[in-house]
Amino acid sequence: MRALLVVNPAATTTSARVRDVISTALSSDLKLDVATTQYRGHARDLARRAVEGGETELVVSLGGDGTVNEIVNGLLHHGPDPDTLPRLAVVPGGSTNVFARALGLPNDAVEATGALLDALRAGSSRTVGLGLVEGTPGTEDEGVPARWFTFCAGLGFDAGVVGRVEQQRELGKRSTHALYLRQVARQFFADPHRRRGPITLRRPDDEELPGLTTAIICNTSPWTYLGNRPVYASPEASFDTALDVLGITRMSALTGTRYAAQLLRSTPERGPHGKHTLTLHDLTDFTLQSQAPLPFQVDGDHLGLRTSATFTGVRRALRVIV
Repeated sequence: MRALLVVNPAATTTSARVRDVISTALSSDLKLDVATTQYRGHARDLARRAVEGGETELVVSLGGDGTVNEIVNGLLHHGPDPDTLPRLAVVPGGSTNVFARALGLPNDAVEATGALLDALRAGSSRTVGLGLVEGTPGTEDEGVPARWFTFCAGLGFDAGVVGRVEQQRELGKRSTHALYLRQVARQFFADPHRRRGPITLRRPDDEELPGLTTAIICNTSPWTYLGNRPVYASPEASFDTALDVLGITRMSALTGTRYAAQLLRSTPERGPHGKHTLTLHDLTDFTLQSQAPLPFQVDGDHLGLRTSATFTGVRRALRVIV
């Protein structure tokens, strides 16, 4: 099998030694080409060229969730076709690795490589659903290119936290749980919309759900991890269904503390709940519209401010080795 290994050398836990060990192991079973990313979006370009070249059967990601997202967008540049597109395999090399862990892979790169080789020898794979988000027609964001995501997107508070974490990492700070929690606190006190939400969720049946201060869109569960602890924003979310939404309409000091505690104690059976929460399951089409520009993120990648976004849940989008 001809395969392409895409390595992000800047990923948190990816070193030259790890890369060499993994590429050597994969080369024992695959006709392997190795490419190292050199700029933002390079993994997407490499995956797209692999599709258009017509010879690559498998693309392996060695990096974090951002690298996986870029590869997925390259593979699906011309649309989903799980029966003919190259398959995806993931070796975790980032700080959190939500997509890989949600697939049930070990969080250690070498162990995950062993699991990948076992799956390849057994011919084991699954077809997963993905989310697609694009600019909403008739709005100032209508020209925003469509983007696929593997595990989550967010508009409002959680995206603001992601943006703050990215700023700190650009300043040289390590991605730690303490750093993340500090940025949650700073975003909470700086957010002008936490008491009166400007976001309205619209569905094709014209149902409107206004007043959201933040909206978290989940394509799978868990939503993220704090160390080894999984965090469930939408416990019913699954790679086998469309998209789930957790919306919060008010975040005072009391309610914000309550929902943070619920997230930390969340389980596969129960996530955040209460009169200021909105939970929706298995949505194929909906739009988020905000009265004010809000932070927006996709798979943990902060994409700036948006006033609108249209989402589609695609149930069968990509084959993954697992």
